[in-house]
Amino acid sequence: MKYIGLPDKEIRPLSFYLAMEDYLAQHIAGDDEEYLFMWQVEPSVVYGRNQVVENEVNLDYCREHGIKVYQRKSGGGCVYADQDNLMLSFVTREENVGFAFNRFVTMVLLVLRKMGIEATGTTHNDIMIGDRKLCGTACRKTAKGCIVHSTMLYDTNMEHMLNAITPGPEKLEKKGIQSVRQRITLLKDYTSLSLDEVKALIRETLCQGERKLTEQEINKIYEY
Repeated sequence: MKYIGLPDKEIRPLSFYLAMEDYLAQHIAGDDEEYLFMWQVEPSVVYGRNQVVENEVNLDYCREHGIKVYQRKSGGGCVYADQDNLMLSFVTREENVGFAFNRFVTMVLLVLRKMGIEATGTTHNDIMIGDRKLCGTACRKTAKGCIVHSTMLYDTNMEHMLNAITPGPEKLEKKGIQSVRQRITLLKDYTSLSLDEVKALIRETLCQGERKLTEQEINKIYEY
């Protein structure tokens, strides 16, 4: 698998990286090649294809705190992201969604094991440490394969996460959930590695070689 790099460290909007997935799937991925890239964004919320934004996102809170809101083409739940957590995108020619999910989850579990962390995958394609979620994943089929993307919670602004993706206490009470924090965990609590060191380990473990995008390709992605 090859790593896809960008020529600079510019912080781009979340929509750019979703478009980058599509660009790779349509224009770069070869018949037997797979690609991975990692990204971080300014505070943002992304919700799934089948979700109604008003039911999943506290829009007033997001507007008040400058948190951007996006919809993705894949299914799955609503996710908060910022510079302290890590987003991973996997582009493959594998056409079977279940196989693509399994391959991605297996790869992430391999990295965690190298860190000395015992984690497990679930039937919903989440990655858990004990009974708390570390990574949520979503997948969608493309004309030429599948795209799998995941949020790895290294750290996060917990106040934003609790408020931005939770419409209010009524929804929490209805679902019987006392706190989102009781259902998730942070990778920093299980490792002495910094986020940059975790990113380096992921590349070292999973990728062989790098393909850097050109400025021309980046401009095309912005046009998506």
